[in-house]
Amino acid sequence: MTDALLTPNQPVRDDHYAPVWQRSIDDPEGFWLETAELIDWHRKPTRAVEMRSDTEWRWFPDGELNTCYNAVDRHVEAGNGDRTAIIYDSAMTGTQSRISYAELQEHVARFAGVLRNAGVGVGDRVLIYLPMIPEAIISMLACARIGAIHSVVFGGFASSELAVRLNDAEPKVIVTTNGGLEPNRVVEYLPIIEKALARSSDSVETVIVAERSRIPGSAADYQGGPVRYLDWKEAECAAEPVAPVPVPANHPAYILYTSGTTGNPKGIVRDTGGHAVALTRSMSKIYGIGAGDVFWTASDVGWVVGHSYIVYAPLLAGATTLIYEGKPVGTPDSGAFFRVIEQYGVKVLFTAPTAVRAIRREDPELEGANRHDISSLEALFLAGERTDPETYHWLNDGLHCPVIDHWWQTETGWAICVNPRGIELLPSKPGSTSVPCPGVDLRILDAAGNDVTEPGVEGNIALKLPLPPGYLLTVWGDPERFSRSYLEAFPGYYATGDSGYVDEDGFVYVMGRTDDVINVAGHRLSTGALEEVLAMHDAVAEAAVVGVADALKGSRAYGIVTLKHGFEVEDAVLEKELVALVREHIGPVAAFRDVAVVARLPKTRSGKILRKTIRQILDGEKYQVPPTIEDITVLDDLLALAPQPDVVPATGMFTVPIRTVAQN
Repeated sequence: MTDALLTPNQPVRDDHYAPVWQRSIDDPEGFWLETAELIDWHRKPTRAVEMRSDTEWRWFPDGELNTCYNAVDRHVEAGNGDRTAIIYDSAMTGTQSRISYAELQEHVARFAGVLRNAGVGVGDRVLIYLPMIPEAIISMLACARIGAIHSVVFGGFASSELAVRLNDAEPKVIVTTNGGLEPNRVVEYLPIIEKALARSSDSVETVIVAERSRIPGSAADYQGGPVRYLDWKEAECAAEPVAPVPVPANHPAYILYTSGTTGNPKGIVRDTGGHAVALTRSMSKIYGIGAGDVFWTASDVGWVVGHSYIVYAPLLAGATTLIYEGKPVGTPDSGAFFRVIEQYGVKVLFTAPTAVRAIRREDPELEGANRHDISSLEALFLAGERTDPETYHWLNDGLHCPVIDHWWQTETGWAICVNPRGIELLPSKPGSTSVPCPGVDLRILDAAGNDVTEPGVEGNIALKLPLPPGYLLTVWGDPERFSRSYLEAFPGYYATGDSGYVDEDGFVYVMGRTDDVINVAGHRLSTGALEEVLAMHDAVAEAAVVGVADALKGSRAYGIVTLKHGFEVEDAVLEKELVALVREHIGPVAAFRDVAVVARLPKTRSGKILRKTIRQILDGEKYQVPPTIEDITVLDDLLALAPQPDVVPATGMFTVPIRTVAQN
């Protein structure tokens, strides 16, 4: 990327990406103060960024605002109270409803009163443990309304994981329901909460239960214990509406936990001012969404994507957000997403590559899309896992609208790289996450921290400090861990933990986590590049490549693939063809000969493939089943590759001997 795309005094074109990005880097103070005009402030900031040290900064340090006011009240005050704020569609129950901005204001203000009656004030924490129902959005906004800090935990997380988060955040209140719905089962939440409370500190004083019909359990079943249980509806009827409470821009908006290398999750802290400014801008400039448009993020409120683009960003922009309780396949079929697009006139869909791969596996000809009128769809955005070129082409050819892969992390809260549809839709490059967002100064560093940002040079992807507004500020209760985890590897930079390179046009290629680079006999191979090649095969739906131990070469690449629905091919034939593909596209240096077919890949609930767990199983190492795993039974196929597991009950870890499926 060039150091200077503009000459002095050249006017900035806001409909061209390059000058907008350049200005954000050269003049962050002016750029972000101007952007701050997009929201309403109780006290308007006079400064954009304050550097407190080389590793500590604050955005809009003298500003005051309330995010809930900006997401709800200001739209009502502007005369748009009748506009639909939330569409709720449950494929599990058949429920379909709409909530206007005026109705949302009433619900949020009253539930803020419920929280206040429970003793919650500015700075207190509230843990939210809910499925994809409107109460999740209402409770998050109610926390923001009174300056409380929410921590949303994915509904259905095990009690042990819930207890860890209770101990770390020390919330006064838990907001939950009696249960969540999966296609083939009901997950009862209240017994999980009881077990978690028994294993955690005594900070929780109240549990508020939004009861769902046809699911066992209620607040009344848990009366008389040390923790008070309240029924949501009864408490809401008894509460008075509460007005928005202004807080400093640097006040924590929420805590969201992400996995840590030590096994203890890190509580990512997002600020209030930078978060509101960045997300508001992103709706128009990244996604091309304005007031009244229907924006659907097919994710979950328990993940960062759900926080940013189911809840906050669409409402800050005055758009209509869609909360969907269902799956891309199986509720009832692989046409579910297209039914929703048609029914509600969705303008932009944002989902994960794993979701569209699931659709591709069941419906490779995209017949589900052809059964529905999806002409309202102007763009499909993907993030969460790297989008391989084969999946990109399948979507792009089948949907006839721009398919835009973009890259971000729990820590960043919004995109690092994207094709900025709302500024200038750049020519697509399959396999690339496009270009750095305005405000993001992305560099490629070698192992010693030297800047090697030149076309085609692969290295560590790092972001120059300070990070843009809305990115993480610290780790809850442990600023030293924040610095240790993200800032120490390359002083002056945030280490993304991903490797990649830029091309001659500044497009970024994220090739995988830095620990996913395989060193085969001294040759560094990207798992992302290998997975791309495996996905080229007509039979392959998804692929994961890991590096397993090899006595001769140090490491060797091992491929795990799933097949498209209805595709029949003998394993031996497929293995031979995949080995030949890698030899053709990567070369003999890859020494690729190990491949296996499984029914499904192990993933987190957010869709990320558990490559570390795959590698540990195939290497015969001890491993711990991640709490975020979508379905533990998918490990059975992997264990079959390394039979006779030796269970170690004391740690919940397993050790397995390896058996290689190889092509000689």
